[in-house]
This record gives sequence, C-alpha cells and structure tokens, in this order.
Amino acid sequence: MKLTPWKTLAAGALLILLANAVALTGVYLNRSGEADSRLTLSQRELTMPWGWGMTGENSGMALALNWRVADASAGEYYGGGFGRGGGTPDWLDTERMAALGFDTAELSAGTAGRRRIERALPREVLLVLELAGPAWQQAQERARQNAARHEAARLANADSKEFAEKAKRAQEQLQREENLNSRLFAIDAGLDRAALRAKYPGRSRYLILKGTVRPRVATYEKKTRVTGYVSALAVAQINVPHALRPLLEPVLRTPRRMADGSGAHFEAVLAVGQRLEPWLESVLVTR
Repeated sequence: MKLTPWKTLAAGALLILLANAVALTGVYLNRSGEADSRLTLSQRELTMPWGWGMTGENSGMALALNWRVADASAGEYYGGGFGRGGGTPDWLDTERMAALGFDTAELSAGTAGRRRIERALPREVLLVLELAGPAWQQAQERARQNAARHEAARLANADSKEFAEKAKRAQEQLQREENLNSRLFAIDAGLDRAALRAKYPGRSRYLILKGTVRPRVATYEKKTRVTGYVSALAVAQINVPHALRPLLEPVLRTPRRMADGSGAHFEAVLAVGQRLEPWLESVLVTR
C-alpha cells in the first residue's frame, strides 16, 4: 500500500507519541513510592560530560556521575592507585565472579580456557557505590603515605631535580585526593537487590545501580586467577531538570577548580528510584 504524505506524517507522529508514552511510563514507575536511595553529592561526584556545550544543537543539560574503583594496578600517579570510572578491585575475586554467573572453572582448561574466559561478554549486575566511606578514606591515606615517602626521598636527595619533581607531583596528588577527587566508590556487586540492600541498609550512603562487569585473567605472584573489571554504569548521564539549570550552569561553566579546592561548589540531591534509575532532585550552590 502506497503511503500518502499525510499518512506518513501521521505514522511518524504516532511513533513519537508512543515513544514519549513509554518514556513517561518508565519515569512514573521509577519514581513511584519511596526512593531506593537519596544521596547528597557535590561537584566532586557530578561533572559535565566530555564535550558538553561544544555545539549549540543540544539544548538539554546532563551531568556525569563520577565514580571510582579501588584498583591497586592503576599505578601510583593515577589517583593514587584508585582509578576513575572503572577498574579491577580486590573484592571482585574468583569467588565473586562465579557468584555473578561467570564460568571461572574454564581456567583449568589451560590456554584455551583462559581465552574463553577473556572473550566472555560483559554481564549486567547490581553495583553498590559508597559515598565518603572506608574506600575513600583508604584512598586519602594512601595518597598521604605516597606524599610523605616522596618528600622524605626529596630531603635525602636535596640536589636532585628528579626527586623534587616526584615530591611535587605526589603533593599535588594528595591535594586532589583531599579536595577534588570523587568520594564515590564501587565496593560490591551482586544479582539480588534485596540481599544487597540488607547488607548495605544506609540509603543516604549507598547507591545500588545497574552496571556491567567483564572477566579478566590475571597472574599475581606466579598464581593465575579469574578477576573482574567493573566497566560501566547502565545510566551514564543524569539529565538536569530545566528548573535547576539556572543554578548549575554558571557553576559548571566556571574555570576548572584548582587542586586546593578553590572554585565554585555545589551540593545536589541525587535520588534513585524503583527501577534503579537516578534523577536530580535539588541543587544548592555553596560557593
């Protein structure tokens, strides 16, 4: 049947209406009832996505959730060994990977089994993210120890520019950890939402969000084992309601904050609903 221009236009309009209806239904279901969690975050955890504002085509505004993983393999100067937005934490060991549904027994099949594990597709899991808890405290302590170690080396080698530069970088790293870096860390993963919430009941400290994990095979101290890499969150960006844009946009457009924490600051309440999808409730500019 040949479609007339009018019928084509009507079909397009109907598709738009259906898509909007599905989206609005999802929002309603997510925000119905009490929020699963509600955290007060800052400019440390909520940042502009890369490339935002480079074009004038997008009139909307979104924020990226800046989260971290305690990853000792990330290196000394990469967040003090704590990567940003993904990594291989110690807690994501072989036992945990098996509980998440990965076939860790393949490792016994030698090289072929190792390849099958590494080629396995990522799985969607439930990630627990903790705000300003022990993982963040550990990151600060590690940065302090690193700065102290390099300062001692500088003093012991007073004529060395190399040691002086390393001490300077370590001190700057400590300042970033204390004033700039995100305090939000992925600390656990599972498949049972109720079990995770029972284990982490604090709804103002712990977020449960959907994310992905993929397997890795690593060798430590001549022992090969299966580990996991936390790679992404299901919701990468959080839309800013139009009513909150006048508060946030001037803050986000200010020059990048310095390591000492100077610059514009804000606090924002992030809520997570029944479908584990986050949204921004309110914003307060503090400086």
